[in-house]
Amino acid sequence: QVQLVESGGGLVQTGGSLRLSCAASGRTFSSYSMGWFRQAPGKEREFVATISWSGSPYYADSVKGRFTISRDNAKNTVNLQMNSLKPEDTAVYYCAARRYGNGAIDKNDYAYWGQGTQVTVSS
Repeated sequence: QVQLVESGGGLVQTGGSLRLSCAASGRTFSSYSMGWFRQAPGKEREFVATISWSGSPYYADSVKGRFTISRDNAKNTVNLQMNSLKPEDTAVYYCAARRYGNGAIDKNDYAYWGQGTQVTVSS
């Protein structure tokens, strides 16, 4: 089992940047594929980015070229660097983990979730 804690959210202007971090507990972090999802008020939770246990990233079209996902297995962390932020990026961002398999875009494939961190982009 793994516990996840996100940090790094906040308020930023359009065009600005934020770096989200997700700290994971446990000794087997390197065997987990990780994902970032987000949920805006009144909307479904949607896929943002994923990185496999082997380090292969994949992005939603809406963030491709602006966001970068990375992981540091020595520190048990996964990061999401967000650049060129837009008001439509405003949401609660969640970190998620799945023990088996590669990165996934379906939230139902993830067994473990953090509590979320708020990102607000002002226009």
